[in-house]
Amino acid sequence: MIKPNPRTAMAFLHDIFAAVIAWLLAFWLRFNLDLPHLYATLMMDTLIWVVPLQAVIFWFFGLYRGIWRYASVPDLRRIVSAVTVAALVLPAIFLMLRIPVPRSVLILDPVLLVMIMGGSRFAYRVRKERSFGAMTAREPVAVIGADEAAAMLLKELARSPQWRVAAIFVDDPLKRGRQIHGVGVIGAVQDVPAQVARLGIRHAIIAMPDASHNARRRAVKICADAGLKVMTVPSYDDLVSGKVTVSQIRHVELDDLLGRDPVVLDTARLKEWINGRVIMVTGAGGSIGAELCRQIARFGPRQLVLYELSEFALYNVEQEFGRSYSSIPLVCAIGDIKDPVRVEHVIRCYQPSVVFHAAAYKHVPLMETENAWQAVLNNVAGTHVVAHAAARNNVEKFVLISTDKAINPTSVMGATKRLAEMVCQALQQPQSTSFVMVRFGNVLGSTGSVIPKFREQIAAGGPVTVTHSEIRRYFMSIPEAAQLVLQAGLMGNGGEIFVLDMGEPVLISDLARDLIRLSGFTDNEINIVYTGLRPGEKLYEELLGADESSLQTPHPKLRIARARQENGAWLSQLLERLRVPGHRTDAEVRAELANWVPEYRNE
Repeated sequence: MIKPNPRTAMAFLHDIFAAVIAWLLAFWLRFNLDLPHLYATLMMDTLIWVVPLQAVIFWFFGLYRGIWRYASVPDLRRIVSAVTVAALVLPAIFLMLRIPVPRSVLILDPVLLVMIMGGSRFAYRVRKERSFGAMTAREPVAVIGADEAAAMLLKELARSPQWRVAAIFVDDPLKRGRQIHGVGVIGAVQDVPAQVARLGIRHAIIAMPDASHNARRRAVKICADAGLKVMTVPSYDDLVSGKVTVSQIRHVELDDLLGRDPVVLDTARLKEWINGRVIMVTGAGGSIGAELCRQIARFGPRQLVLYELSEFALYNVEQEFGRSYSSIPLVCAIGDIKDPVRVEHVIRCYQPSVVFHAAAYKHVPLMETENAWQAVLNNVAGTHVVAHAAARNNVEKFVLISTDKAINPTSVMGATKRLAEMVCQALQQPQSTSFVMVRFGNVLGSTGSVIPKFREQIAAGGPVTVTHSEIRRYFMSIPEAAQLVLQAGLMGNGGEIFVLDMGEPVLISDLARDLIRLSGFTDNEINIVYTGLRPGEKLYEELLGADESSLQTPHPKLRIARARQENGAWLSQLLERLRVPGHRTDAEVRAELANWVPEYRNE
């Protein structure tokens, strides 16, 4: 039982008073306000039964646990239940005591009682919220969308100290002119610019979590072009899973505009594959490596071995896992993938079942000039060191993170990644470690990605630099890439090169314009400057080489490239060449890559 306090006592006294008023009104209404003396006496005499009984029932139903300031439908439901029980008990008592209370009074009383008790609570809530809104001078905001998520958002924002919903915009003509939680639906999304000045709004919230990406992108563009700062509610999947609530609005990110459908994982088989096993990730401090570790942690590995050259990057991941995944035993191994002794020691000591090889040099222009030989040593020789150690220690699967730049490569980086694929193909043997390769394109927000650079340029007032007006790239989010790598690793049997469905290629100039708008600026305020293609860059990326086709897999976002198969005859020659001491010039590296990778075009 709730301990009484002054507010509880006041609420209890209010309901006792409501019970008295409802009983008196029921008699007066029964006799059209002309109450005979006989029934007036009966009315007063029966109060000693009605009020105490109803008071006990009200307390029993917990009507005083709620706070009137937040009165809602569950509170009304409890009131109706308590009054209904009282309405059933009272006639039975009067019948036993042979007290002739008119039946119409017994019907009117509960109706009036619900109206008084419920009405008082909701009137108090409305008065409080209006006075609170007046004191806090809340910011007017437009809501785009009118489905269930939008209705939930309106309900949450009604109590917000920051926001006041000024209007709703939705394309469905059947909903226009109507109201949701007291807020009017005043037009279609395209009408937003015409209403901005009249409504005095500076912000818009896109509440369309289950709409298509094209519809959300259009809504964001219209609002941003109207000079509004655009926010959105969490994704539909997050709302359904209960991870977040609709009130946790956030700024729109580029991920929201890419037109990508959510990844569907075979979670049952992934859990069976990873749960209780030792998993090793190289390059674990990088963007992809760290996200792979997070995704793997969801499936309960027995131990996670993080192999990373950068002390600071490894420290950051270790600290994060200490906070978020403290139940998973962690091994933080600092080491170079080119160091065969260190790699062999770590793999032999911890005996991982699966190795995800994410460590690589990936920056195209940086690897093109001055660092070409280092790209070969790291991406090719380093991959062989880790892959060979995995095979020698009977690791079940080795998953190489490759790139779409390995297809018909025009850069040193792309050629070295294609050569790393060929090394893994050559190492594939029956009844041995399964070598699986996964190709994908650019990852939003990863280390060296164009997005952080754009953000820095916008923060500095511009201009935003783009290499070419027609340059296009495939993009996906870091979590999406990591999830599909896991799925490919699960499905691979050995020797396959998986190609991720990257959707449609995106114009980098469009990406820059979207980011400028999402940052609250217009194209006139932040200019885009074209600087010319950098060494090794292509205008267009490819997902398959000229001599490749692809096969479908059971997963809609994964295909298998039917690449040229490599045997191990040439591998020993390559390794001998890599062991020759001394530095190679960039020109020498390109010439040798052209010999080893026939599709490499040194442009």
